[in-house]
Order: sequence, then structure tokens, then C-alpha cells
Amino acid sequence: MSGLMIAAPASGSGKTTVTLGLLRALSDAGVALSPGKAGPDYIDPAFHTAAARSVCLNYDPWAMRPGLMVDNAAGQQRGDRLLLVEAMMGLFDGAADGNGAPADLAAMLELPVVLVVDCSRLSHSVAALVQGYIRFRDDVHVGGVILNKVGSERHEAMLRSALEKAGIAIFGAIRHDPALALPERHLGLVQAGEHAGLEAFVGRAAETVRRSVDLEALLAMAGQGGVSAAVGDVARLPPLGRRIAVARDNAFAFIYPHLLAGWSGQGAEISFFSPLADEAPQAGCDAVFLPGGYPELHGARLADAGHFRDGLRAAAGRGVRIYGECGGYMVLGEGLIDAEGNRHRMLGLLPLVTSFSERRRQLGYRRLSPLPGSGFSHAMTAHEFHYSTVAREGEADRLFSVADATGQDLGVAGLRRDNVAGSYMHVIDLAEERR
Repeated sequence: MSGLMIAAPASGSGKTTVTLGLLRALSDAGVALSPGKAGPDYIDPAFHTAAARSVCLNYDPWAMRPGLMVDNAAGQQRGDRLLLVEAMMGLFDGAADGNGAPADLAAMLELPVVLVVDCSRLSHSVAALVQGYIRFRDDVHVGGVILNKVGSERHEAMLRSALEKAGIAIFGAIRHDPALALPERHLGLVQAGEHAGLEAFVGRAAETVRRSVDLEALLAMAGQGGVSAAVGDVARLPPLGRRIAVARDNAFAFIYPHLLAGWSGQGAEISFFSPLADEAPQAGCDAVFLPGGYPELHGARLADAGHFRDGLRAAAGRGVRIYGECGGYMVLGEGLIDAEGNRHRMLGLLPLVTSFSERRRQLGYRRLSPLPGSGFSHAMTAHEFHYSTVAREGEADRLFSVADATGQDLGVAGLRRDNVAGSYMHVIDLAEERR
């Protein structure tokens, strides 16, 4: 089995663009791929899926149990597929408690690492930087580098000279190209589904990689890594119901594939509907999941989606279990105030008004302990990332007691009224069996 991690010394080094180029270039060359993304990111995986033409899974070394990640990796590598995982942040950067760095994942899954180095402000010092990463941990194999954002032939010659003297393998050098930059917004990249020129962008990245990177050398190193066997019989998060209707469109796009796969593997039937297209959940469902996304960008359209609103209210009245995360939680409320101060009517199923007119970032890993009546029976790990604030909150039961990555008590979170519940937390995995 084969595998590879594309990492960097820091965020902003260009590893996502390099990864997209590699995925498409290898796919075009006939390599069977399984893309992965380290950490809780729910935006990059959609780009990976598009570039690789294969579904990308998350591998989160802080929030996911080792057995689940090893089992998922072994499943993705079946059929002699190459598991190509993009790291998050810097290679050795973890959560607030110091755990969960991409390096931990590379060691666990036995993935050799290629370091993408932003060379725009480096010359000969690049060798000292890379040597530090190679030597920092004995259980992590940094096999070489891809030099990124190289300014000129002379600049590349200086970089190569320093690295070659240090005996560091160079897999390629990519020149600085302003066209190889993806648009961003407050939670990260603009979603793949909203990127009108995505195919052209991925094609340009792939052509750059084919021209600038030694793909054969990368494949040879990848052949030395990857897990050898599935764990088998790994417990998964229990499904919300037996027939689950999941909202999915540009307003509700933050869905972890491993979560849906786990539900399906336990016998749940999954259907999808689009609130932006004014669709209601499928008749006969016994659960509705409203995942996170960008409802704040579609406030007026959601407020006018009468069929969606009536369908959700009717489902709530029938006793259907309805659960919303982050953006889905905001839509379950009474109103959403956008960045311009305009209030949009939401579903009114929870006594909640949220606002983007006064933004405040909330970010970090969370440990969730379900409260009585929540509908959840297991302690769970989650991630919180949003800029909205609570403008008003009425009387309702709470959903979880919450601690951060360091174990600090953050109090209670979420709201519940009978069979309708939600919170800002993006649930990732069961919390049992943690290291």
C-alpha cells in the first residue's frame, strides 16, 4: 500500500494549490487516488474531491480515534490506491494542548512527508529550515521538499545549491504565479461549489505540477508508506435516525463524509434536499440534519423559501428529530442578522437570533458531554469555528456541557426544544478510547 503527506512549515505556504495540482496530474496519469485532509477542515476536501475525482476524507489526529483513522485509511487504500493527505497548518502545529499535529497523523499512518516551502523570502537559509524539520522527530520521515513561490532561475539555483549541499531531496520547484491563488472569505477558501473557474484553476495547477515536479520520484517515495491493514469493527457515531434527510447546497455544505459513511454503514438511509432550491426534506424521514455552511450569505433567499420552512415545521410537528450544527443551528432560530444589519426570518424552531453585524471569532476543538434529554448518548469530540454572535436567546433546554482542548470548562452550549436541537459545534467522532 502507498501513501504520502503534503505538509508545510506554516499556513499560507501554498500546500493546498500544490496538492490540487498533484491530485489532478496523478489522476490524469492514471494513478488511482484516495485524497485526504488532516484536521477538521470542511472546505478543502471539496476541492480535493474535484481534483482527484474521488471522495476526500478527513483525518483529524486530535478529534478522531486512531482506530477510526487507520480503518478509514486502509479502506481508502484498497485496490492499490495512493492515499495522498494534505496537512493543516505547520507540520508540527497541533491543538491548544499540543496534540493532534499533522506529524502525529503521518507517524500513525506511516506516511512519508513532502514539505512545501514558501521560498519567496528565503535563499540559502532554506537548508537550515528544512533540516530542522527532518531532524525534529525520529518517527516522522520528511523525505524532501517542493520549493514553492520561487522568484527566478537565479533564485532557484541558490535554493538548490543550499539543499543539495545538505543532502536534502528536491522533488520540484514551482515559480511564483499570482494565478495560482484561490479566493478566500471569513471561514477559509470560497467553497468549491461556488468557484466558477474551478476546473480551469485545477487544470492550471496540474500543468504547473507536471512541468515543475518529479512525479515519478514522489510515487517511488509514496510506495514506501501507508497502513497495512484495517482495524475492523470500529465503533462509529450513531445515526440520528433510520431515514435521515440531509440539507446539502452552498448554504449547507459543511458535511464530513466519514460521518455520513458511518451512518450508512449502520443501516441508515440518507437522502438530500436543498433549502436554497426551496426543497423540503423527504417525506417519511425520521430525522433531519442541517449541517453548517454559509447561510449568512443567503439570508434573504432562505427567508423566502416557504416550502422549505413549512416542510421543516411540519416535520417538527410530527416528532421528527431535527438537529442543526453551526449554520444549521442559526437557521433553526428565529432570525439571522447579516453583516449589513439586515434581519432575515429563519425557521423559528429554536428561541435564537444570531448576528454577523458584530463579528467575533470562536475557534477551537471541543469535548462534548451530552446533557439529559439531548438525544445523544456518547461523549463526543467536535470543532467550533464561526464569527457570528448570539443576539438573543430564549428559554430552552441546553444540549451539551463543553470543554476545550486543554480540558478547560466552557460551560453549556446549544439549545433544545423537544425533538429540535442544535449548537455551534461540528461533531467529529466519539470521544472514547482516546490516547
